[in-house]
Amino acid sequence: MSKIQVQDVTKIFGKRPAKGLALLREGKSRAHILEHTRQLVAVDRVSFEARQGEVVVIIGLSGSGKSTLLRCINRLVEPTAGAVLVDGVEVTRLSQTELRHFRQKKTGMVFQHFALFPHFSVLRNTAYGLELMGTPVKEREEMALLALDRVNLADWAGAMPGQLSGGMKQRVGLARALALDPEILLMDEAFSALDPLTRSEMQQELLRLQHSLHKTIIFITHDLDEALSLGDRIILLRDGVIVQQGTAEDILSSPADDYVSSFVSHVDRSKVLTASSVLSRPVVTATLGVDGPRTLLRKMHHYNISFIFVLDEQYRLAGLITEGDALRLKVQGGRDISSILNREIPRANMDDTLLSLTGIMATLAYPLPVVDRAGVLRGLIHRGGLLEAISPDSADSMDSQGAHSPDTATPASSDDRKEEES
Repeated sequence: MSKIQVQDVTKIFGKRPAKGLALLREGKSRAHILEHTRQLVAVDRVSFEARQGEVVVIIGLSGSGKSTLLRCINRLVEPTAGAVLVDGVEVTRLSQTELRHFRQKKTGMVFQHFALFPHFSVLRNTAYGLELMGTPVKEREEMALLALDRVNLADWAGAMPGQLSGGMKQRVGLARALALDPEILLMDEAFSALDPLTRSEMQQELLRLQHSLHKTIIFITHDLDEALSLGDRIILLRDGVIVQQGTAEDILSSPADDYVSSFVSHVDRSKVLTASSVLSRPVVTATLGVDGPRTLLRKMHHYNISFIFVLDEQYRLAGLITEGDALRLKVQGGRDISSILNREIPRANMDDTLLSLTGIMATLAYPLPVVDRAGVLRGLIHRGGLLEAISPDSADSMDSQGAHSPDTATPASSDDRKEEES
């Protein structure tokens, strides 16, 4: 369900934005409009949605319009055209009184710079928004303490900002927004001023909070690694226009154009891409309670493989049987393949990152099976496919070959089963 809907939002800075808007609608470029009217098109007919509980990261280089777009959502910047709806209510039509209430109740904002009052304690800084709203002292201090506890700063409530590190100050800024218990968090380059280690810690802190609070978050950054780490969905802006939006895997695997390809070219793909992006279909499987050792051997010989993955009747992965074990069972006159089934084989989940699987794949003598939450076999990861996926130029080959689209494994066919002798 959509929490936020941004519909064709445009923002033009200058004394005659209407003239710039008219030229924009005629198809004139941003550069043409600036040259001929001195009006700057900061955001150009942007549309996107954010679902309830989703983290949407808007990324772009300096001057791409990302911070302006964020401020259009709560009308700190008034859009020149277009509409913003929150829970179906058109924010762009709210009166000033209604807008003030919207900002106080619906949204919280966290800025790049901490903006703490140096003469206020951590507790009072955290409670400042509640103070402006007229919340009674005891109630607002309780709410502020709860917010500080959420960011692990309750013990610092009596401290002054000058006693805090940069990361701690940013935690106070986050706690100040959380104290209002907003449904939406708007975060503008919130961690950009921090050193790399502290920044990484704050990213993990935000993910931890989101796991329990389920806020709808719009997060602005110029750092692609940060976007890939935080975003359920990523929107890439260039010159005020959305170039591409989608999941991290969408953007890494299928960049929309050369600009996006260049933008993502230095990303460590192994930290972002998941098992689901590199699956290939098993050429053949076996089924417990149906297939016997002779059928298994026939299948393995036909496909020139020395092992076979075995499913139960619900297509869940049961284990693996090698050619040698099947041959021994046949010689012994046995028929129940469960007696030779290796159930303790490594397996991956659909959302495991490729980085987490490289160590397993390095020593595995067969492809790595991937299962969904129900344990159903969804496909296999081959070592070559894994290496191809994490190489810098893998997006083009994945698109051209179509080798990494997930496909459900199928049980053995009835023709194969008929081979089992009496």
